[in-house]
Amino acid sequence: MSRIPVRPFLINKDESGQFRLTVRHTRYNSQNYPIVTATLQDEVFKTAAAAKVFARDNFGAEAGQYATK
Repeated sequence: MSRIPVRPFLINKDESGQFRLTVRHTRYNSQNYPIVTATLQDEVFKTAAAAKVFARDNFGAEAGQYATK
């Protein structure tokens, strides 16, 4: 596994063309190995911008914390 930190918010498009937001939390074990827990949010968005606004309003996301797939 890569030691490069993951961005905490992943925005990806599902098979129906809607955008989904995944919130990722990274913690490190005693050997400083990253353990990432991802939680897919229930909300569905029409655009990636709408998902970013939701992440900013509900999770305090900032610019540069988003990854897309």
